[in-house]
Amino acid sequence: MPRSALRVCPLCEATCGLTLTIEGTTVTGARGDRDDVFSRGFLCPKGAVFGAVDADPDRLRTPLVRRDGRLREATWEEAFDAIAAAVPGITASYGAQSVGVVLGNPNVHTMAGALYPPLLLKALGTRNLFTASTVDQMPKHVSSGLLFGDPFAIPVPDLDRTDFLLLLGANPLESNGSLCTAPDFPGRLKALRARGGTLVVVDPRRTRTAALADRHLAPRPGSDAPLLAALAHTLLAEKLADPGPLAPHLRGLDALPAALADFTPEAVAAGCDLTAEEIRALARDLAAAPTAAVYGRMGSCTAEHGTLASWLVDVLNILTGNLDRPGGALFPLSATAPAPRPAGPGKGFALGRSPAGPGKGFALGRWASRVSGHPEVKSELPLAALAEEIDTPGEGRIRALIAIAANPVLSAPDGRRLDAALAGLDFMVSVDPYLNETSRHAHVVLPPPPPAQSPHFDFAFNGFAVRDQVRYSPRAVPLQDGGRDECEIHARLILAVSGLHGSAEPSAVDDTAVRSTLAKATADPDSPLHGQDPARLEARLTGADGPERRLDLMLRLGPYGDRFGHDPAPEALTLERLLAHPHGIDLGPLKPRLPGVLRTRSGGIELLPDPVVAGLPRLREALADRPDGALVLVGRRHLRSNNSWLHNVPALTGGSNRCTLQVHPADAARLGLADGGRARVTAAGGSLEVPVEVTDAVRTGVVSLPHGWGHDRPGTRLSVASADPGANVNQLLDGRLLDPLSGTAVLNGFPVELVPLP
Repeated sequence: MPRSALRVCPLCEATCGLTLTIEGTTVTGARGDRDDVFSRGFLCPKGAVFGAVDADPDRLRTPLVRRDGRLREATWEEAFDAIAAAVPGITASYGAQSVGVVLGNPNVHTMAGALYPPLLLKALGTRNLFTASTVDQMPKHVSSGLLFGDPFAIPVPDLDRTDFLLLLGANPLESNGSLCTAPDFPGRLKALRARGGTLVVVDPRRTRTAALADRHLAPRPGSDAPLLAALAHTLLAEKLADPGPLAPHLRGLDALPAALADFTPEAVAAGCDLTAEEIRALARDLAAAPTAAVYGRMGSCTAEHGTLASWLVDVLNILTGNLDRPGGALFPLSATAPAPRPAGPGKGFALGRSPAGPGKGFALGRWASRVSGHPEVKSELPLAALAEEIDTPGEGRIRALIAIAANPVLSAPDGRRLDAALAGLDFMVSVDPYLNETSRHAHVVLPPPPPAQSPHFDFAFNGFAVRDQVRYSPRAVPLQDGGRDECEIHARLILAVSGLHGSAEPSAVDDTAVRSTLAKATADPDSPLHGQDPARLEARLTGADGPERRLDLMLRLGPYGDRFGHDPAPEALTLERLLAHPHGIDLGPLKPRLPGVLRTRSGGIELLPDPVVAGLPRLREALADRPDGALVLVGRRHLRSNNSWLHNVPALTGGSNRCTLQVHPADAARLGLADGGRARVTAAGGSLEVPVEVTDAVRTGVVSLPHGWGHDRPGTRLSVASADPGANVNQLLDGRLLDPLSGTAVLNGFPVELVPLP
């Protein structure tokens, strides 16, 4: 008899609620959960085929261990025995830095990916951490760290209340949003226009989002930072800037006009391929709107001046007085975020609005990579540097690698070099459900169960949500015989690399994390738990297992939590209360949180931080680089895809989800390219042969190739993806072109050459 189960979708950042239909242990259908407090029944094509993703026959069901040069099926004990026999010995012989860790995009879509990697890194003691952030979003973390003192204090547009929305390098009708968690992003944009608001999209392609806009500007790729600087210059020069209540929190406002003096609309117009009047008109409209929000994503983050562009997005929100106010850009408050600091003696806790004061600030470059000296950012090194850290001889070379939900052979620049480097590792572990282009090099592959067999809580995305809410999904289907819970896999991995394999149970990892958190809370004089007995508090935690007990602890200590009875309100959060609300708990619209979010050393918003001041001359020099007629390449997103990890599901491949090189008709005619023909595209990192799609969806001088393809390597088990492999756009890059402040690879706006093929 079919039954229903609720599940939050883990396939993109929208985090939509699903109602699954289950027959036995098989998910046979998925529809939007109409009662979900956040998504209200919305569903995209990815969520609709949740069952097909869950039941993909190419998913690994048992571990693989390399024997005699080949990966063979093994028991879980054999897999962890192999890890325990290898990794501690490598660190003992060569030091902690001989092990690297790579965390991929799907990692943040799981409970295990949030709870255990920090403990793994602590156990290893390595500084060689590489994540997908440096091919995606690190510029936003850096700019937020410099401005607000916290790299995770990222304001998001208040989509449901704004009057004017300016989007740059973002295509949420295809991506469903990024660093802006918003189920039914298309519907929210349509509602903006229906209530008389204005949507302006800046993108070199006429995307589905751009087609919806009131105004679409198509500048030359890579020019977002100069364009944003010219908008800020216009606001200051024409005395349109009005920070309003933000003014007392600002540091450096007086110096900003001089810093941006060279970025007049006339100075940037040629480089942007826009007119000075178009730029001025946009600045004036932004200033005149009753409320407004500026939002930039992949296209602006993965360009040459990504951090400066990200900084200028918030400079514009600040200058127009729209930061931290309804209808502007606000800071979400996740239910598992650290609780706000006390509001003062005898005043208790003020949710999200603690007083400003000096913090630790945000530092760049606390250490550097071994080979090229790339500075650390947010404890991470550029993913583009991973290959050289493995294949360059010398002390400190990475000899062992742990890759969790990562496929950097396709997602990092110069995949061929990384492919070869991985083959030379002494030992590699992959936590991955597939044998893909990266995990095929592993000595041990640990496959997590399908998503229906895992519980779900969005630790990461609730911190970027356009409405405060909290939802939890217990596993919808029991673990199958022989399977292992994903959290248990991570806990056993930590024990294995720590030399504790066989001497401790996985639950010990969670117990240690709980006790460490309670010890700190009870020792903190500003905590409501100060002086209490940690053991008694631990005994009050609920949950069926260690991960649920940790979630209960985080909810209780969070900004809405009961703090173990310190807040007796019936709506105070605990895991038990959350389980009683299977469709989630709505915590209300985003609210102003300044100055409570600020962690800068000055206690204010550092409007003109030193690294930005040092980077502005490079941006000024770029103004002299006038377009020379060379073609430049940009990526693109598909609604039915998410990087490289959904290309093996037949229901999601086809239609517009194709790996084609989009070329404008005028450029195609000039170069002798035909629609449906083939072309060779060449850049600094190499050449690719790709099918051509002639379309006016791209502007002249620009070609577009999607990210995440290139499933043509031997030794994988991706039958659907390998049948239509596409081309790996990142092979056009050699990894040397990075945004200097964030270490993010420049994936958009780099020059290419095209020649037709027979």
